[in-house]
Amino acid sequence: MNKETVNVLGCYILWGLLPVFWKLLAGVNSVYVLAQRIVFSCLFCFLVIVLKKNGKVLKDTFRDKKELRTYLLCGILITINWGVYILTVATGKILEASLAYDMNPLFSVLIGALFFKEKLSALQWTSIALAFVGVMISVVGYGQVPYLAIIIGLSFALYGAIKKGIKADSEVSICMETVSVLPIALIFIGWAQFGGFTTFASLKPIEIVLLIASGAVTSIPLMLFAKGIKKTSIVTSGILMYINPTLQLLLGVLVYNEAFTKTNGITFAFVWCAVILFVFDSLKKHKKTALN
Repeated sequence: MNKETVNVLGCYILWGLLPVFWKLLAGVNSVYVLAQRIVFSCLFCFLVIVLKKNGKVLKDTFRDKKELRTYLLCGILITINWGVYILTVATGKILEASLAYDMNPLFSVLIGALFFKEKLSALQWTSIALAFVGVMISVVGYGQVPYLAIIIGLSFALYGAIKKGIKADSEVSICMETVSVLPIALIFIGWAQFGGFTTFASLKPIEIVLLIASGAVTSIPLMLFAKGIKKTSIVTSGILMYINPTLQLLLGVLVYNEAFTKTNGITFAFVWCAVILFVFDSLKKHKKTALN
């Protein structure tokens, strides 16, 4: 396994273990945690940019209005993804977060077909159909749509699709994305602080440390991914990706004692069948390309 693939693997393992970190902040309002995550992610990335002496790239980015609009859209999508994920973990629904990232590649394929006119194979359509059936079983079994999983998976898939057009280094990209939504985060923190809703004084010392650390916890996996994905095959990355939701599932069931019901089992079975078909189709295409 080369260094680049190790970086990608490290990213997915860290993402898979993230529920442990956010669970420690479950006692803090989720919107407040999200706002502080935006602030400290921005500060962490800015610090990395300064240390790498990459300030000119950041300065030039502010002059490109088209690029700024792209960063704003990315910032909105990743804020939705972060916020709903934090809420999902805090409310004891790690299994739903796991389901989100199982479905994420399927959402990406569907977005490619609908918005980028990419042609899907029969196996890819079958994968999407199986995942849809799995979600509908959850709807019938629980009487409600797993909307948190859908929002997390879909927002990240849309974020990934838009990010394809961004060529900047990961720290510059994350910095610009968080800068675009920073005013809203700061306004909320100010309102929470002066309105007595949530203040730094009301937080435990460990919670303050965790909020400060959230910038690095958020940014480091993304930087590992950006460094590794450039020389890691899409197929390898796609297979390794499922380490993330698998670890989340195991944490939810074995560590946090979330109930894995019969309906959960059937839903995940359909989604995993969809994933297997998706990976098989990717391997098949990769082998065909290599032969040509």
